[in-house]
Amino acid sequence: MSIVVIGGHSRSVGKTSVVAGLIAALPELRWTALKITQYGHGICSASGKSCHCATDDHSWAISEEKDRSGESDTSRFLVAGAVRAWWVRTEQGRLAEAMLKVRQTIAAAENVILESNSVLKFLRPDLYLTVLDPSTADFKHSAQEFLDRATAVILHEPAQREGKQQEAEKFTWQKVSLKPVADKPIFRIQPPPYVTPEIVDFVKSQLLAPSC
Repeated sequence: MSIVVIGGHSRSVGKTSVVAGLIAALPELRWTALKITQYGHGICSASGKSCHCATDDHSWAISEEKDRSGESDTSRFLVAGAVRAWWVRTEQGRLAEAMLKVRQTIAAAENVILESNSVLKFLRPDLYLTVLDPSTADFKHSAQEFLDRATAVILHEPAQREGKQQEAEKFTWQKVSLKPVADKPIFRIQPPPYVTPEIVDFVKSQLLAPSC
């Protein structure tokens, strides 16, 4: 079994699209896909909606996706060809409490792809790809924490525009060092698509290489 983790430095940088793209490109791996979401105060992990019942029995929840409309992220995984898809929701900082169930779900799968950064605290995947978009200023602490564990980087490459100096300043993250990935493979994308043939070939070489 292979375990692949797709992370990223912020919301809406294409993590879900990368997961779906790899599932579609490598159907022979019969993926089980998991999306891990951590909610802040006042959000119920049982429903993913606002509530005032953040008690112990609401610290985490996991549900299997059955809908194939493609309207939710986990539904997109099924549409892309995942054998099964699961949504894991936890309160911030309480992912550890859900990990027994997550590990059981992984153990029952042929190959697993997860959308998360924080899961790296508990798993050592065969492959960790991090998605970086310099036009998005936010850089999650979890993404910084595990940057040195990235196998490769998927980097959004902005289209050429006028005012290059201004754009360069706009695409600068504050107080974030990219030295941990300076010697890692970098795959540049201009979405769509989020998954290029080069990325697919790289993943295949990492997961499907014949053992000695």
